[in-house]
Amino acid sequence: MKPINDRVVIKPATAEETTKGGIIIPDTAKEKPQRGEVVAVGPGKDGNKMTVQEGDIVLYGKYAGQEINFEGEDYLIMREDDILIIL
Repeated sequence: MKPINDRVVIKPATAEETTKGGIIIPDTAKEKPQRGEVVAVGPGKDGNKMTVQEGDIVLYGKYAGQEINFEGEDYLIMREDDILIIL
């Protein structure tokens, strides 16, 4: 996958299976992860270089990005502006 302009492809982290106290969380109660690894980065837009790089672990907004399934894997495509922080 090669994103265009200021788009970034992110592999979301898996949702937590249990709480810190050991309680198993059912699928219906799991929160959507807000953390993931950057797997592809576009070239930038209007001459602005991209800040994130492939391999970066990032946090993004709860409802950011477009979910896609590519070759059996789930990914998010979003603008670089939707990324809040690089960890």
